[in-house]
Amino acid sequence: MNINFRFPLILGLTLFLGLGSPLLAENEDSIAYQGAKKDLHIYLLIGQSNMAGRAKVAKGEDAVLQNTFLLNDQDQWEPAKNPLNRYSTIRKGLGMQKLNPGYSFSKTMLKKMKGSSIGLVVNAKGGSNINDWVPGSKFFQEAIKRTKAAMKSGSLKGILWHQGESNAKDEKYLDKLSALVKNLRRDLGEPSLPFIAGQVNNVPLVNEQIAKLPSVIQHTSFVKSDGLQAMDRWHFDAKSMKMLGERYAKEMLRLLKK
Repeated sequence: MNINFRFPLILGLTLFLGLGSPLLAENEDSIAYQGAKKDLHIYLLIGQSNMAGRAKVAKGEDAVLQNTFLLNDQDQWEPAKNPLNRYSTIRKGLGMQKLNPGYSFSKTMLKKMKGSSIGLVVNAKGGSNINDWVPGSKFFQEAIKRTKAAMKSGSLKGILWHQGESNAKDEKYLDKLSALVKNLRRDLGEPSLPFIAGQVNNVPLVNEQIAKLPSVIQHTSFVKSDGLQAMDRWHFDAKSMKMLGERYAKEMLRLLKK
């Protein structure tokens, strides 16, 4: 073979193979995604800063979560990775979004539900008050809109709620929380949709009301903040955030069996 012909041929093959790798990987991701859609369990995660995520993401925890997908800003599923509140349409700055309960929640759920995949719709905002989440508000409307988009390719299984720090002195918190559950279920067309509320850090007035939710609304539960450590007045540290996510998963699995 003429050397002048061999060099461009070799160069062309090299470029082709080099370009082929990402294309192949992209195709593999697509195949994995298509398989996941067959049994995609969707969860809506809403609330304020602890649900948005303020705990530190450790080395290795920014990798893609296996069999877990995140609804992005185009209402499309993509492989999920921290920070999970990155596509919230109401969030604060991206740099403030870190580790939230969805990370360990998804991992724990998948250990118990073999063959399934998790789809997360995360739309939280730090500092939000429960009064911001009433029907007609941007917070409520965005949660409904994004969840309905997600439901086109999976089954909505439940809602995780973590909020209350901004309502620390609210004696009517339980009434407002109960109304939120009813309104979300109504607008999502899921009258018995499991709903789990998480207790906040060291606010007895709010936590006592959150604990009463299951006695007021069926198919609801709550997760305790007992034993969790905060890194400041309100925000759980990374270890506690993972424990919180595991507690959410435990309660969700219990509700789904009913």
